[in-house]
Amino acid sequence: MQSSLKLVDCIIEVHDARIPLSGRNPLFQETLGLKPHLLVLNKMDLADMKEQQKIIQHLEGEGLKNVIFTNCVKDENIKQIIPKVTELVGSSYRYHRGENLEYCIMVIGVPNVGKSSLINSLRRQHLRKGKATRVGGEPGITRAVMSRIQVCERPLMFLLDTPGVLAPRIQSVETGLKLALCGTVLDHLVGEETLADYLLYTLNRRQLLGYVQHYGLGEACDDIASVLKRVAVKLRKTQKVKVLTGTGDVNVVQPNYPAAARDFLRAFRSGVLGPVMLDRDLLQGPPAAEP
Repeated sequence: MQSSLKLVDCIIEVHDARIPLSGRNPLFQETLGLKPHLLVLNKMDLADMKEQQKIIQHLEGEGLKNVIFTNCVKDENIKQIIPKVTELVGSSYRYHRGENLEYCIMVIGVPNVGKSSLINSLRRQHLRKGKATRVGGEPGITRAVMSRIQVCERPLMFLLDTPGVLAPRIQSVETGLKLALCGTVLDHLVGEETLADYLLYTLNRRQLLGYVQHYGLGEACDDIASVLKRVAVKLRKTQKVKVLTGTGDVNVVQPNYPAAARDFLRAFRSGVLGPVMLDRDLLQGPPAAEP
């Protein structure tokens, strides 16, 4: 990414709108230096946007003045991006790229926040063309800094797609769990049941009880094992297991906990359990200074 920087006029950093204040890679700021920078908070359809103004103020306090919320699936707010980039590049000094009429923009961010989806969405809006880059609902689909992809005719604009890069040291366990809930880390690295437990804790703490109705549980519950058991039974995700006893083999029906945990996580990520703001606690205090 650094070696491509001299060809770049502006950086678009894409991040998940459900965690606008946590999990961004601090090395981006240091490494990518003085280039104009636009933060795109994607997946706004899955985020609880009641606190949008607070989020913008908080980010301004961290020095991020250019923020756009988007939903690439439905192309919401995508039209704001090219004018904003044009304005940022126009008001910055382009060093040895002054004579170039085309703009080259690098798209960066942690894994699976919608960088490739953003590029495809911009192409749909401005060129009436669809996919130029592969996308998927798990981290690690884009593996190398890609060749330039045209996204606009006037002004002539190209984007460089890059693979997601997580910070080498994630600040806290909670930040790590938030990142994993949003799918920026492969689930099995954290453990599906651990993630499901953190999700249940988060939903209950925020009084977001959509899961109770979705799975027909009757009431909220703090115990992940009993929730997953009921989810497994409801979804018929059970397995017969032979248990050896003193009187011979007995067939026991056991809930498939990992399958139930996967379904619980999938329901959250697709928005079925309602919009969520995972950084609500961070919005209460002043902007935290980076350690």
